[in-house]
Amino acid sequence: MKNNLSYIIKIMFTPLLFVFIIWIIIGVEYIFDISFVQYGIRPLSFENIFGIITFPFIHSDINHLFNNTYPLLILGGIISQVYHSVSNKVFLYSYLLSGSVLWIIGNPSINVVGASGVVYSLGSFILVSGFIKKQPRLAMLSFLVIFLNFFNLWGIIEIEQDRISQTAHLSGAIAGAILAVFFRRKGPQPKIYNYEIEEELEEKNKINYLYKENS
Repeated sequence: MKNNLSYIIKIMFTPLLFVFIIWIIIGVEYIFDISFVQYGIRPLSFENIFGIITFPFIHSDINHLFNNTYPLLILGGIISQVYHSVSNKVFLYSYLLSGSVLWIIGNPSINVVGASGVVYSLGSFILVSGFIKKQPRLAMLSFLVIFLNFFNLWGIIEIEQDRISQTAHLSGAIAGAILAVFFRRKGPQPKIYNYEIEEELEEKNKINYLYKENS
């Protein structure tokens, strides 16, 4: 049991650390009766551009934080296991790219907080990777993501409310798709069947034959 726990902590260190930090931050807000909302992201504002770094760590309330916590752990766990060699990069780039896209396409009148963009980026990464790689295991994980987030998918097209921007969800989905293409050669690769190998060898033999004949 202890070994299993150590393995989980080791392989999921980054998402666990991220979740730990966001819970610590909201705990500080409640204990000292303060708010860090000013550290959210305001799209297209150069004065507030640092919000790209800080906004995923700030949440409007406990319910908002809880709704982001479990998908961060589930999706982060899937990526940590399947894409172990680049999982930290995927998580880091999801964090930075989702915020960057939001800063560009978001509503400048809304100060956005929350890790929803990161959640949607991780989910989109798994989903798009499953189709790109044409691999059964990743495809099944993709459909699991769809099932777990079926009702939340509407969040991409809903009207923005309060400080939880639905555009952040769309930004995350865009970021995840970009990262899936960028890391398409990492992690599990599409299976190559015998007939495909034979066809490739046959094609190479034809090329070699023509080359020798012309020589």
